[in-house]
Amino acid sequence: MRAQYDFSKMKGVRNPYSSKLKQPITIRLDKATVAYFKGIATDLGMPYQNLINLYLRDCAVHHKKLELKWAS
Repeated sequence: MRAQYDFSKMKGVRNPYSSKLKQPITIRLDKATVAYFKGIATDLGMPYQNLINLYLRDCAVHHKKLELKWAS
């Protein structure tokens, strides 16, 4: 193995499947929720969108369902 490689002539190739990995959406969240996830994400050193995605994926994988009880 060489001690050093020359990557200057290498052509970059985009991942052809990257557009299928995640779907961009628009979602409206209240400011407090976004601030909550941004705070946690900052502590973890990751983007808050990724943290929200991980949380939602965990809910989907474990079939978590929200129980709402409306006050009458």
